[in-house]
Amino acid sequence: MLYFSSCMNSLIALQSHYNRKNTESRSTYPQLINCRRIYKEKKKRNNGKHKGEEYQIMSDTEVYQSKYINSWALIIGINEYKHVSPLSYAVNDANEVAGLLEKKYKFPKDHITLLLDDKATANTIRKSFLRYTDKSEINSDDRLLVFFAGHGHTLTGKRGDVGYLVPVDGKTADLQTLIRWDDLTRNADLVPAKHIFFLMDACYGGLALQRSPAFGSYRFLGDMLQRYSRQVLTAGKANEAVSDGNGVRPGHSIFTAHLLNALKGSASTKEGIVTASGVMAYVYDKVGNDQYSHQTPHYGFIDGDGDFVFDTSILDKIKSSEDSDSEKRNKKGEEDILVNTSPQISNIAVLEDPIAEIMKDLLSDPNKKIKLDDFVSSQVRRFLEAIDLRHFPVQASNIQKADFVDRINEYEKASQDLQQIVVLLAKWGNDDQLKLLEKIFLRIAEADKGSAGSVLWLRLTWYPVMILMYSAGIAALANKNFKALKIALETMIQGEGVYSGRQVQIIVPVASYITEIIDSFKWLPGQEKKYVPRSEHLFKSLQPAMEDLLFIGKGY
Repeated sequence: MLYFSSCMNSLIALQSHYNRKNTESRSTYPQLINCRRIYKEKKKRNNGKHKGEEYQIMSDTEVYQSKYINSWALIIGINEYKHVSPLSYAVNDANEVAGLLEKKYKFPKDHITLLLDDKATANTIRKSFLRYTDKSEINSDDRLLVFFAGHGHTLTGKRGDVGYLVPVDGKTADLQTLIRWDDLTRNADLVPAKHIFFLMDACYGGLALQRSPAFGSYRFLGDMLQRYSRQVLTAGKANEAVSDGNGVRPGHSIFTAHLLNALKGSASTKEGIVTASGVMAYVYDKVGNDQYSHQTPHYGFIDGDGDFVFDTSILDKIKSSEDSDSEKRNKKGEEDILVNTSPQISNIAVLEDPIAEIMKDLLSDPNKKIKLDDFVSSQVRRFLEAIDLRHFPVQASNIQKADFVDRINEYEKASQDLQQIVVLLAKWGNDDQLKLLEKIFLRIAEADKGSAGSVLWLRLTWYPVMILMYSAGIAALANKNFKALKIALETMIQGEGVYSGRQVQIIVPVASYITEIIDSFKWLPGQEKKYVPRSEHLFKSLQPAMEDLLFIGKGY
């Protein structure tokens, strides 16, 4: 990635020189040049800097920091049930988890709500959880851990299983006395905290999981902290018997015993970092293979693609070191750490995105040439519809920081499916299949990008093209497919604007137009102090997808 980025930056520098040598051609595009002059004048009035305090936030999009402000926990343990069979170790489990969070992971004691036995009524559990929806108390950069040790209950409905937690006063024959699991997950949308991790030592069905973590994958620690997530790990699935004893730690259930080992370091990376993904991987493997176990944990993401991090001290130390060295800070901006977020576990099947799965099937079979062409064409049409000017209008005034962050996020979201296609074509495509890669770049380059409006929005219409160029380029380099790299950078397109009336390599307008608005990328979280904020942002934002598709690891 660094090599590819340096190549891109060198080409951008050459293109800037080319622009200066050919200023007369700009007269063919007077309206945008006028916009550019106005934009530069505005920037000059701000001394060339984007000062956050000068802009009013006009969006609901949250911009998360690469740290936690506060840590919260709701811990529930029930032995003495009133209407169902009692348990022996649920209270022990709850107390031990609460103590570990306080002592090892520095959760403030007054931020840990502990509900044991008769305190864990349905009403109290609901009220305690809904308390975290209070935006005056809970910050968007907070984290919340919810642990439940007790009975679960499952019923089968028309659309599948429905799972319930059984509070101390719950009756399985009276659903009004139970807590429906998806009520918690729906209410989790109202909790401002960016990360929530549900740990449920109970068996029940009805978990609607978005995906499972990709094991053995590398991620940037700071980047994970800047992404939203809702994750869950349960002791077992519906109709499985959860053991209340026989744990590897005396006085604890099988599930919580292995969970405690995970939290005490057994699930940590070699850097000593414990994440929810690592905990889920470790507990799944250990509980599933425990000689006394008759249960299989259920785990994954309910929403988002961040990761709950238990100890951020290693990143905090780096930031502290940067703050004490202003010269280094001004040169490099924030540092980050690339870590293997979870162990390599061979017996876990990773769910693959349907688009990647379809593409691999079509690419591997020469007899499916027509189907491959049709599939790629349909995805290009969907992409062009998603980024159409109807959805991304270029007429605007008084653009705010949050507006820019919103648009970057929306462009990246719209590009995800086609990004997988260009990556797999660039990695595996033969000479004939690479014609489709060229077709993709031709079609997306000729899409209507507007002719009048805000220069920032007009220039940013090329950002999705840059995302796909970077993605294809990285994949091509990873597999030493230099024909694909040439297509990603040098596909000839019909020029527009200052390049109107002639054929140019696709990198020419992309590099030129995005470079014009380079300072705007300093509006993105974590990029305020970077000299090359666009490259730094792409470096981190593309990494998860590149890792999932290419399994590059630290070679990224």
